[in-house]
Amino acid sequence: MSHFSQIKTQIRNLSALQTALTDLGIEWKAGPQQVRGYQGQTQVADLAIAQANQFDIGFRWNGQEYELVADLQYWQQPWSINGFLNRVTQRYALQTVLNETSKQGFQVAEQQQCEDGSVRLVVQRWGA
Repeated sequence: MSHFSQIKTQIRNLSALQTALTDLGIEWKAGPQQVRGYQGQTQVADLAIAQANQFDIGFRWNGQEYELVADLQYWQQPWSINGFLNRVTQRYALQTVLNETSKQGFQVAEQQQCEDGSVRLVVQRWGA
């Protein structure tokens, strides 16, 4: 029986996920990668995060979104699972907004990290 858990996310863009993880200082490897779990079990993921304890975290495309795949019993991150997903999702959302506004000709005028953890973003576009 597998010890792996799959946690649904709202993450659909791999490149924005990669940038979000990099922004958070999390080292990752592009897949396909084997995510290691209990008693040598593995799962294939599109992106893997190695942990010091030799049990990995991965993100795998399930046909609709990138789900988090890990043996949660061996979670070894500075944040709880929810804290990790909240931080990754926030940075992912910021990357998505930045990418979409850039496509529409906007530039970042101001970006500020607020005390409550939120990000204040001001974009502008100059008309012709």
